[in-house]
Amino acid sequence: MLLVLISGFAMSQAFRTAAGIMAPPLQHEFSITPQQLGLFAAAFHFSFASLQLFMGMGIDVYGPKRTVASVLPLTVAGALITASAHSYPALILGQVLTGVGCAPAFLVCTVFIARNFEVRRFAAVNGAALGIGSVGLLMTGTPLAWVIEHVSWRAGYVAMAVLSACAWLAIVLLVREDRPAHHQPLQVLPALRGYGELFRLPHTLGIIGLALFSYAAFMSLRGLWLTPLLIERHGFTLVETGNVAIGISVLGMIGAPLFGRLDPGERRRRRWILACALLTALLFFGIALRPGAPAEVALALVISMLSGFGTLQYADVRSAYPSRMTGRAMAVFTMAMFLGVAIMQWLTGGVASAAAALHLERYAAVMAAIGAFLVGGALLFRWLPAPGGASAETGEPSQSAP
Repeated sequence: MLLVLISGFAMSQAFRTAAGIMAPPLQHEFSITPQQLGLFAAAFHFSFASLQLFMGMGIDVYGPKRTVASVLPLTVAGALITASAHSYPALILGQVLTGVGCAPAFLVCTVFIARNFEVRRFAAVNGAALGIGSVGLLMTGTPLAWVIEHVSWRAGYVAMAVLSACAWLAIVLLVREDRPAHHQPLQVLPALRGYGELFRLPHTLGIIGLALFSYAAFMSLRGLWLTPLLIERHGFTLVETGNVAIGISVLGMIGAPLFGRLDPGERRRRRWILACALLTALLFFGIALRPGAPAEVALALVISMLSGFGTLQYADVRSAYPSRMTGRAMAVFTMAMFLGVAIMQWLTGGVASAAAALHLERYAAVMAAIGAFLVGGALLFRWLPAPGGASAETGEPSQSAP
């Protein structure tokens, strides 16, 4: 049943990274600016992130299957609207609907794992789920590039709509869950007040601070800027950039379960998270320096492998809150991650548009901005309070801890 739920997550991965490979044909057909391209990519993540709290409430009341099955058809509608779009607003509408449809896709997997697997296995199983679900990234590499070059970008969205419909049907038919024994209608205001308890805990802000920028950095590269950078900087063809995207996706599939297996435990986990975030920022600064196509592809591949440290962040959230708050904590963390993707893609679109006026190479400015955002998130994670009074630097309990 977990594998079937992951099929929905895989489609979410495909939709959220399609903008990168779609960028050249969309810019050609609609004459959109880099800033508009950034907003197009961000629209998915804005709608996705804005509904995380409500999806968390829906999962608590109705269960993972009912929640994801009720909204996943919107991905089909959104993809078909995008495929038939003849204006920029129609493109945005399609992205928004798709984002809503994908909103619970990974959250239901995480909650399913938290409820059905032992705590000590959470990081490993969750990492495996992230890795398996990343097959969606493979779809938006060479296969989607081939479809775009040999048919059209519209056919690419139609194909994703069909695959999304298959995932929805599999979830409806194959996932079983019991209705809660004391089923009650969803009460929005009391549930939202429950999130207030989460935000009153001092360590929540530090966790969110890094969550806003960690996954966003990788997704801004893989999901938006990789293809334009390789085509405009180095003259790659669309299929060649698709091949690079495949390599990045494969390493991403390896990285998540690898970090899950290497999880050092609560005492050292936060130190690992901080080190991975800062190292990833340095790699983005390296791409900004324009060392050449081979080096830039290599740096992007290493970034993809390091992005697996998100598994450690999920484990950190799982251990930072009592079990009664797990669903809400995961929802807030996931919301922060994808809101961060939306913000970063939108802002880097603005950076790309402003670079010419400042006489800067567009992609140098974008990569440096992503690195700077990631450093800022790491500093928030380092300096804001850690769970249980622990020091973010040492991982040991602080003297003031109760």
